[in-house]
Amino acid sequence: MAMKDDKNISLDAFEVIGPERHAPWVLTCDHASNAVPEWVDGGDLGLPPEDMSRHIAYDLGAAGVTRALADLLGAPAILSRFSRLVIDPNRGEDDPTLIMQLYDGTIIPANRRLTARDRADRLDMLYRPYHDAYAALVAARQDPVIVAIHSFTPRLRGRGARPWHIGVLAAHDRRFSDPLITRLEAEPDLCVGNNEPYDGHLPGDAIDRQALRHGHHNTLIELRHDLIDTPDRQAAWAARLARVLTEVHARIL
Repeated sequence: MAMKDDKNISLDAFEVIGPERHAPWVLTCDHASNAVPEWVDGGDLGLPPEDMSRHIAYDLGAAGVTRALADLLGAPAILSRFSRLVIDPNRGEDDPTLIMQLYDGTIIPANRRLTARDRADRLDMLYRPYHDAYAALVAARQDPVIVAIHSFTPRLRGRGARPWHIGVLAAHDRRFSDPLITRLEAEPDLCVGNNEPYDGHLPGDAIDRQALRHGHHNTLIELRHDLIDTPDRQAAWAARLARVLTEVHARIL
């Protein structure tokens, strides 16, 4: 185990920030990194660097927002340390999109020749350790509120521009997300998506696995990544989210 300092934990599969923090929040960033471990096809999925720097490989800007928000809320956070193209921790183990072969028009060469052993290794060495650490953070807190931070591309290939600045995704448990949407809609400069640009959650995804099945309050926030493309913008959004989340929490919990 490598230690970033006396408290934060950093492993091949994940990084945990502030595990000793006692705030009710648990922040997550499922798509924090575009890294490909060396043991996965020699650290190369067969894509050029320009594709590995796109949204298909990770959520641009989301890690910076998560780190800043965790500090402002005094909350723990868990961030993945592997690309969603290696294996997607925001998918169920039996989801056909767990390891993508084609994403937004781009073929993932290494995943086209994936073997059963390859899949099992990625599950055992990356996906499951990430979720085990995630579950431990949640279990260590009473009445946690899980806040998942993601980002989305302003435009998918061949499709129209996405107008939303921020989206809030929620499945059947909308106890926290609905008040959050209402509060965000009160901000005069924001275009807020209610289950936009994506439609809620998928069965077996990270929120389903870690929050819905256990009755924990939760929300998933999507930020358009051109709005969080610099450290200053990430810090500004973190400050806004910290204020809004704290207000909603105080009102409903």
